Amino acid sequence: MSKIVIQSLPTGAGDAKRLAALLGLSWQEIALHRFPDGEIRVTVGPAASTTILYASLDQPNDKLIAILFAAEALRRAGASRLVLLAPYLCYMRQDAAFHEGEAISQKAVGRLFAATVDRVITVDAHLHRTHDIKAVFPGIEAEDLSAMPAIADALRKSGVDPATVVIGPDAESRPWVSDLASRLGLAYTVAQKIRRGDRSVEISFAEAALLAGRPALLVDDIVSSGGTLTACARALKDAGATAIDAVITHALFPPDMAAGFAAAGIRSVRSTSSVPHPSNAIPLDDILATALHGEIDGKRFPEKTP
Repeated sequence: MSKIVIQSLPTGAGDAKRLAALLGLSWQEIALHRFPDGEIRVTVGPAASTTILYASLDQPNDKLIAILFAAEALRRAGASRLVLLAPYLCYMRQDAAFHEGEAISQKAVGRLFAATVDRVITVDAHLHRTHDIKAVFPGIEAEDLSAMPAIADALRKSGVDPATVVIGPDAESRPWVSDLASRLGLAYTVAQKIRRGDRSVEISFAEAALLAGRPALLVDDIVSSGGTLTACARALKDAGATAIDAVITHALFPPDMAAGFAAAGIRSVRSTSSVPHPSNAIPLDDILATALHGEIDGKRFPEKTP
């Protein structure tokens, strides 16, 4: 049995294969078959002592079942350590019950993975009141990597106007916006957001004078409905921004939404490779490879805690 291998769900095959090549590891695609009644059959490749399961968990429901079944097959075949590498991690936003009877999805998914794998690695998890990703996965290792180093590297290579102001869509974005601005030596500010619903938000800027006559770079962790991004773009135009570009960690929006972004004044939209999408322009290979180095050199094999 080999020591370490990467196996991936089909939707992430290209990114997983590229990462495996970077690390000098073998890669296998997990085969999925759907029966007429909607059930799925999962077939994994040969097990390794340590198997890295690569799965970006957008459109997550079938993927959660696939990971559960893959883990069962791999454990039975002799895998002693399973690492879930999920560049986008689903069901993290619901960390509390806001109405009677609501499920707390973060707790349910956290316990599921904690009972299934030995380590979880993700990127810019959409956490609100949970301040440490380890609290989501009791008893196992967990890391929440920042995409900002990869985004900063990509922007340096493509060139950034030094007058650019980095823009965050809300107060929650301040940590990563300030990090990116610091890496690039740029000014930054964050918007004030009032959410009226899943697709309706109001945006304003307390430092509107900072934006007049300067290019703006919108930075967000997740874009799904696109409401926040378009509202921010309109507010930036009203404030006098000369050009508006957007960078996103997790692109969950339908590809045809790009026309709406352009109509709102957004010149370009680039996303990381966390979720396969036509807007992908920023690979996360280096930060993911760095996180996995300990697995490859054999220095990271702690026991599960009770």
